[in-house]
Amino acid sequence: MGGYPYAKTLMGAPMAVTSLAMMDGSIYQGLNFSSQDYLSLSTHPTVLGAVLEAMHKFGVHSAGSTALAGNCGLAPALEADLADHLHMNHVCLFPTGWAAGYGVIAGLMRPDDHVVIDQLAHNCLQQGAAAATRNVHLYRHLDAEHLSRVLARIRRRDAVNSVMVVTEGVFSMDSDSPDLGALQTVASEYNAILLVDVAHDLGCLGGYGGGALELQGMLGKVDLVMGSFSKTFASNGGFVASTNPAIKEYLRFYAPPNTFSNALSPLQLAAIHASLRIVRSTEGAFRREKLMHAITALRAGLTIRQFKVLGEPSPIVPVMVGHDALARLTVREITHRGVAVNLVEYPAVSTNTSRLRLQVMADHSAEQCLDAAHRIKGAFDAASVEWNDAGR
Repeated sequence: MGGYPYAKTLMGAPMAVTSLAMMDGSIYQGLNFSSQDYLSLSTHPTVLGAVLEAMHKFGVHSAGSTALAGNCGLAPALEADLADHLHMNHVCLFPTGWAAGYGVIAGLMRPDDHVVIDQLAHNCLQQGAAAATRNVHLYRHLDAEHLSRVLARIRRRDAVNSVMVVTEGVFSMDSDSPDLGALQTVASEYNAILLVDVAHDLGCLGGYGGGALELQGMLGKVDLVMGSFSKTFASNGGFVASTNPAIKEYLRFYAPPNTFSNALSPLQLAAIHASLRIVRSTEGAFRREKLMHAITALRAGLTIRQFKVLGEPSPIVPVMVGHDALARLTVREITHRGVAVNLVEYPAVSTNTSRLRLQVMADHSAEQCLDAAHRIKGAFDAASVEWNDAGR
């Protein structure tokens, strides 16, 4: 197998053990820690049954934008149930999570407005901010005090235009979370609105599946919630939740990725809604317990082998490697040893802060996680020898 770590092709479902075609044509078979199917719902019989039922009733294509006639009859019930799950009043669906993150900012903010965004926020949020306004301000990662100073500086110059503060429930490269209550308090103090991206935590964390918002007692207490269905809900798609019906309708018509894209297909809507029902059930709670058991085992197995595992327990397990060349060699060796992981390197993170990003699923066993940690250690040691022999 070659050393190129990207553009792998799944040859089956994204399961704990899978087969992948590599860019050089070789076939990998082994443990899969590179897929985003946190509760292992993409092959769940209930989800598959709901998709088949929707296909027979609605066909396979939405055939239009939600601004026109593309909104499938399955959408309103999903919107209502998701809003209830989030303790919000209204949900606007988007064709992808990226579109939701970009669209909520580009759709709501204007050229004279201000977007104040955590420096490590998702690309879609940063791109949406850049498209919306020339007034984009970064605040230090997770730092509510620095956010307060940035907002104070903005309001000294501009007491009129809107300000949006942007953060995430769980950050995708570091598996850490902000103090959402503190951020909402600071935002409200300066007449700003808070947007929280819950792509990596909704459904898979918390006793109820409410993610970081639930864990911090903030369900229904933040201004805007945006998320993706592609991590836990077995489908592409995204959403924005609010307490104001005007925001939902405004985003339907004025968020470009929504207005000018076809709506979610009936099959996607059925998969998402069936997944949401499982998330909210006793089975969902059981799957979250299984997932956390696997996460804990993997983090412990890596830590005991002297790896620096970043952040807090979540389905994302980031393992710091450091030098970009060493990280590439390590991923090559990991693949040779039968474990699929993702490499995160520049420009996704700063130069020479490369890391492995392992993504855990509910169907991973603790034994598979410990086995993966053992193989990763062997791969890293072999890569380190090669890197040192090459003169670093």
